[in-house]
Amino acid sequence: MAGILPPFTAETAHKKVKTAQALWNTQEPAKVALAYTEDTIWRNRDRFLQGHDAVRQFLTDKWARETGYKLRKELFAFTDNKIAVQFWYEYYDESQKSWFRCYGLEDWTFAEDGRMAKRQMSGNDVRISGEDRWFADGATDSDVDKVSISAQHW
Repeated sequence: MAGILPPFTAETAHKKVKTAQALWNTQEPAKVALAYTEDTIWRNRDRFLQGHDAVRQFLTDKWARETGYKLRKELFAFTDNKIAVQFWYEYYDESQKSWFRCYGLEDWTFAEDGRMAKRQMSGNDVRISGEDRWFADGATDSDVDKVSISAQHW
């Protein structure tokens, strides 16, 4: 993600979002953390984090709990060094024996080197049945990009 530098254009902002989507779908906390500055600041729902170690631990815990995780991100808006995205992802929570879909928004602020210095996420989880899943097991980013938020999905 660091290779796409601000100031963003519509093309580079879109590419940055899709690069983040692909990176998060690896579910590799150490790899994902490298896309953020060492002192990155996060708000994820009601949690506040700072730095690579906190991000790696948060993601390790998240993906241990949220199995079958598959994410889609879409560009919402951008300025010189900021991007806003809408996202939705699905996961299985073993403790609740249920599938969930999370819908939300993020705002990102980038350092000059292209790494993210600040990430704020707001999201809401909705319990879904296995039959209501959009992202089948083994879905690729290409498959994920075919699912859009529209009236038929609400």
